[in-house]
Amino acid sequence: MTQRRPEFLARQGYRRRRLMDAARALPILGAFLFLIPLLWSSDDGGAAATRVGTVYLFVIWALLIIAAALLARVLKKDDPDGDTPQEPQE
Repeated sequence: MTQRRPEFLARQGYRRRRLMDAARALPILGAFLFLIPLLWSSDDGGAAATRVGTVYLFVIWALLIIAAALLARVLKKDDPDGDTPQEPQE
């Protein structure tokens, strides 16, 4: 009888992979959020929309930096060796 691989990943490995997926998706989310001000329309000539858009972009930029720092910290804490995770070989 041959040894069967477990069907499910260990909880820690699964959590780490989902965090890595979140880190990969963060730039895509950021690009989408940066494009939202292009959809705003303004009836007053654009001065107010420019101010609000500028504030919006800087807030989103700061939030993306904070999110990336938190993800990096959690991923680094989960990997005490500092090695990059190896993909399972089939």
